This record gives sequence, structure tokens and C-alpha cells, in this order.
Amino acid sequence: MGTVTSLFLRKMVAAAGPEVDQAGLLRSVGLAPDAETDPKTMIADTEYYRLLERIAAEIDVTDLPLRTGASMRLDDYGALGLAFKSATTLGGSFARVTRFARLWTSVVEYSLEPEGEDSWFHLHRAGPPRLGLRLSNEATLASATAIAREVSQTGSFSPLEVHIRHAAPSGTAQHEAYFGCPVVFGSDRDALLIARASLDSPNRLGDRGITRFLDSHLEQELSLLAETRPIADRTRDVIARALSEGLPRMEDVARRLGLSARSLHRRLAEDGLTFQLLTDDTRRELAEGLLRDEQYSIAEIAYLTGFSEQSAFNRAFKRWTGATPAGFRSGKPRS
Repeated sequence: MGTVTSLFLRKMVAAAGPEVDQAGLLRSVGLAPDAETDPKTMIADTEYYRLLERIAAEIDVTDLPLRTGASMRLDDYGALGLAFKSATTLGGSFARVTRFARLWTSVVEYSLEPEGEDSWFHLHRAGPPRLGLRLSNEATLASATAIAREVSQTGSFSPLEVHIRHAAPSGTAQHEAYFGCPVVFGSDRDALLIARASLDSPNRLGDRGITRFLDSHLEQELSLLAETRPIADRTRDVIARALSEGLPRMEDVARRLGLSARSLHRRLAEDGLTFQLLTDDTRRELAEGLLRDEQYSIAEIAYLTGFSEQSAFNRAFKRWTGATPAGFRSGKPRS
């Protein structure tokens, strides 16, 4: 189970407006409605997604992620927001998001990857694409756009394109108006395509000295946080994010964790675990979640869980659960 900052949840509830029981929704996840927002207060990701789905059952949520994103301010993020704001360029700001995002969520990872002269700002989130997760992904991309506009000297930042993995809602005009560019649903990624000129543009309040100080402070927070999470949980997170690109190697996962393969093997063994066992468990959990969503074919689920062929996925799933993928989806008893 992962966590997200309660800041996101509070922003979503506020953006939903008076048509929902805002106080009741907050209390349902253990948050006091009148308390000050503390971004360090974390909420289980499943509770967050469930709350968003409760909102969706009461109101039209087509533009809820956009309203949430538009409401985000860097001051809401504390030291991390100040680090984003004080970076000398927008590219430096996004680089800090990719480095320090773990301070406000354990279920999302970001990367900034060049493509030609431009770059993709990728959002990587593992897990079955339930409605709550899909709404959260949209809100995250909308928030990244909003805070980029906040630091921009002109305040007019727009990505070149927005890509979203899940299917489009009934209308997309609101999304294209908000982002100011084409929005591609049903894509192979959740990402913003950002022009090089935008990334190179100076920030309105950029200050190199403040940036160095805050980077040091955030690095300390990150190192303390990494020490508190079980190595098995951190390993599962990295495996889950990598599966859609194929079966990850232990060496690559260890490098993402800042470890050698030998150190990762030793630390897992201390908990009675192996990398292969964690990989199988992660693939099984992801496969079961995806099979509960009729949006995905079994062939697509095989690909998303790291299998090159559906037949290999069928055999592995039968070994894990005693049921075929089709049988599991239909609810038929195991054979």
C-alpha cells in the first residue's frame, strides 16, 4: 500500500464544491475539516482513490482534475514548493519534482526525458487503472501545468501536447482549453511534452543560492524518508513502474534504489524474500487488478505485466492463482 499527501486530497474535495459533503469526506479518511493543511500528513492511496470515486458517484467529475490543478499553489508544498519556485529555470523546477516527489507520494515517480529538442515530463504510477487513479493522474498533470505558470515570467506556460493513458471523457474541450494544447487520450503514457524554449526560460523568482540551500535540506529529508520504508515495499514500487517496459532486471531495479544488485539481494534475503518472489507477487497483484477492469483485453494485460506473449501470461497466471485469466475475470471457480 502506498501513500499520498493529504494536500492533494484536500484540494480535490475543495474543488468538488458544495454539492458534496466536504467535511464528511475529509472525516472519512481521518482528516479534521477545520485543521490546517499539512503536506506531510499522508493518506493511503487506496483511501484517496476511493474518496475520489465517491465524489464521482455524486457529481460530474469531467473537469474536477482541472479545477484541482488550477487551485494548486507552490506555497502549498512547503520547502519543496519554494525549491521549485527558486530554481533558475523551468527545467530546473521540473528536475526538482523528479528528484524530490517521494516527499509527497510513494506511488508516483516522475522523469524528464528528452525527445529531439523537446522533453517529456512523465508521470509513472503503478496499479490497476481504477477511476480514482485516473482522476488523480489528470489532476497531477493539471497541477504541474499550473505551478509552471506560477513561476513563469509571463505566466503563460503551455505544454506542446498532453498525453493521458486512459480513454477520453465524453468531451475534451475543457481539457484542451485548460492546457492550451492538444490532449491525446488513450496514449501509451501520462505525460506533458514541453518545448526546450520553455524549459530553458528563466523563472520569475529564480535564485541560485536559495536553490542550493533548499536542495541540501530536501536531500536530507529524502535520505531520512528512504530509511523508514521497508526495502521490499520500495522494490515492489520500482518493479511495478517498470513492468510495462518488460520484465525488469534485478540490476536495473537495484540501481533505481541506489543500491548494488548484491546489496539488494542481501537486504531482501534478510527479510526472507527474493527478487523473483517480489516480481511474481507484483505481477500477480497488478494482473488481478487489471482483470477486474473490463477496459483492458487479456492481451493488453499480458503486455502491461511484462509478458511478451499472452500464452506465457496465461500459464503464469494459472500457476499463481489456479485460474486462467479469462476464468478469473468471469468469476468462474478455479479448476
